[in-house]
Amino acid sequence: METGFITRRSQWPCRRINGDRPAVSFEDGDTWTHDRLRGRVNAYANALLADGVQPGDRVGILLHNCLEYWATYLAVMRIGAIAVRLNFRLTADELHFAINDSGSTVLCFHSAFAETIGGIRDDLPVRRFIALESDSGEPRPDWAAAWTMLDAGSAEEPDCPRPTADAPAMLMYTSGTTGRPKGAVWRHANTLWFTAMQAMQWGLDEHTVGMTTGPMYHVGAVEDLTSAALAVGGHAVVLKSGGFSIRRVLEIVANRRVTDLFLFPFMIYELAQLDDHQGYDLSSVKRILSGGDPLLPWATRTLQERYPWIEIIQVYGLTEGTPIAACSTGEETLAHPESVGRPMPFTEISLRNDDGSEAGPGEEGEIWIRGPVVCEGYWQRPDANRESFTDGWCHTGDLGRLTDNGLLCIAGRKKDMIRTGGENVYPAELEDVLMRLAGVREAAVVAVPDARFIEAVTAVIVTRDGVSISPEEIISHCRQHLAGYKCPRHVAFTDALPRTPSGKLMKYRLRETYRHLGSEPGSGKTA
Repeated sequence: METGFITRRSQWPCRRINGDRPAVSFEDGDTWTHDRLRGRVNAYANALLADGVQPGDRVGILLHNCLEYWATYLAVMRIGAIAVRLNFRLTADELHFAINDSGSTVLCFHSAFAETIGGIRDDLPVRRFIALESDSGEPRPDWAAAWTMLDAGSAEEPDCPRPTADAPAMLMYTSGTTGRPKGAVWRHANTLWFTAMQAMQWGLDEHTVGMTTGPMYHVGAVEDLTSAALAVGGHAVVLKSGGFSIRRVLEIVANRRVTDLFLFPFMIYELAQLDDHQGYDLSSVKRILSGGDPLLPWATRTLQERYPWIEIIQVYGLTEGTPIAACSTGEETLAHPESVGRPMPFTEISLRNDDGSEAGPGEEGEIWIRGPVVCEGYWQRPDANRESFTDGWCHTGDLGRLTDNGLLCIAGRKKDMIRTGGENVYPAELEDVLMRLAGVREAAVVAVPDARFIEAVTAVIVTRDGVSISPEEIISHCRQHLAGYKCPRHVAFTDALPRTPSGKLMKYRLRETYRHLGSEPGSGKTA
């Protein structure tokens, strides 16, 4: 059954962006105007062209949140190269794969990552390393060019054609259920359509001050909200990387007069639990967006009572299949907190059975998404493309159902992906690492509820006869191979994993058996 689509259209008057208005700000510190941002983008673009970067070349970006991130990303796209936005939380092994798989020939990175990159650089396709010195003071390595190489470029418009709408613009690596990451390919048309859809949905304009709270390698910090604000002449505000504090966020919101704010669910809960909330001026905020998991009703009620002028909006989507494919209104969030609302403009959502047929009324089905922001597929992964894309539809792997009045509710995950603290963790990737540890006979990874991070990664281990392994040893082993957020927060031991007569692992039993760990402090708990 097709769940509906929206085909609203809007005629925007053509406006010339005021170059003196703020464009991008780093917290409540440095601000670049639209003119300065344009000049920096041109300078970086001209420098990359002079260094031999050609349309279609891949340029890796491994930076903490900063204003230079905006200029680098936009410059790479301006000259028709492909930006590879790398997760700075990845280990050397994970970065080695992504950089080699993408074939990145230039890598722009913060000097804080020099040691990590230095250990693998001889085995990378990168011909030019460009280092931006980190605020933490790590020196630029002698094997990398200084960032002044980019700053020295001409601020004039680059003398090269603009890329076409169908040209690839970005690769973003997402973990796969087989443990091998996949690079989702975004075209320029995807970016333009997503910008337009958000501006239409929420009426964004040059007075919009959009702020997101995630890392800029993530669509939730660039494509969601802030790129759309920039495109209509508004103002994008980004947080520094690490050390998140809801109080710090509220200070910046007040100082920057933020109008549109994206918070992940655990941030919403911290906001709702603040005792001194009256000390922060949120009068400028029109709406708060949240995604990743449905918000708990007590939190939305609390925020509505405190800030009745703010619309709390739940959103749903994924990198490959439109980062915000559906959204609720404030009224829908309060009345139907289990729902993520209705499709975005020009977006279709359909519920499908395993054979691809449409689910019947009232039935759960896999959520399929179709629209102009669904990516063309994965980089050099034809097998994965056949599994995930059909006739323009993206198979999300999430299960959904419809309410009687047509609102979409997320019923669960067809795949075993774990959503923790705004990041996706795929059990197969962690299970592969666990099985490399001597003494482990079997390993299964599931999620248990977590008050702060929504879900906590939990490893259930069967050891070999006569072998004793501590939770600390297991977690330490995982940290050598995986980013910290992918490592288990809880470790449990059992004599045997539950399986069906045909040998299929029954993870639902594990989730129920170890659900109680979610109320415990974490890291190293055993059962």
